[in-house]
Amino acid sequence: MNIQNIRDLYDYNYWANRHLLNMAEKVTPEQFIASSSHSFSSLQGTLVHTLDAEWSWRLLLQGQGFPGEMKAVDFPTVGAIRERWQEEEQAMRSYLDSLRDADLTGMVRYQGDAGVLRERLLWHCLFHVVNHGMQHRSEAASLLTTYGQSPGDIDFTVFLNERAAHQ
Repeated sequence: MNIQNIRDLYDYNYWANRHLLNMAEKVTPEQFIASSSHSFSSLQGTLVHTLDAEWSWRLLLQGQGFPGEMKAVDFPTVGAIRERWQEEEQAMRSYLDSLRDADLTGMVRYQGDAGVLRERLLWHCLFHVVNHGMQHRSEAASLLTTYGQSPGDIDFTVFLNERAAHQ
C-alpha cells in the first residue's frame, strides 16, 4: 500500500458519497427522516453516521482523539450534510497530502470499545474509513432505492471507468 493507493480509495469514497447525496436530495423530507430497520434508523441517520465516522477517524489519526458524536438532528437537510461533508473532504485530503509512503506503516494506538487498547497500522485505519463508509453507503443506497431514487452502480470499478473516461 502506498499513499497514491490511499488517495485513489478516497477519490472513490468521495465520488460514491456524491452519488448518494445527489439522489438523497430527491427524496421528500419525510423519507429523509423516516425510521427504517437499517442500523442508523433513517437515511438522515445513516448519512450523518458515515460522515461522523470519517471526521472522527481523521481527528484520531491526527492525534486529537475521538471527538463527540455528530447528531443527526444537527443536519436537518441533505444540503447541511453535503456542506459539512465538503469541509471534511477538504480536511481529509489535506491530511492525506501531508503523508508519505513510510507513514502508512506507522502504528496508531487508541482506546476502542469498552476501553480496550487497539494498535493498528495507519494504512489499515485509512482503509477502514473507506470500507466502513461502503457498508453504510450500501444501506443508504437500499433506502434510496426503496424511495425510487437509486444511486445506481457505486462500485469501485465503475468509479475507475468514469475517472478514466474523464482523463
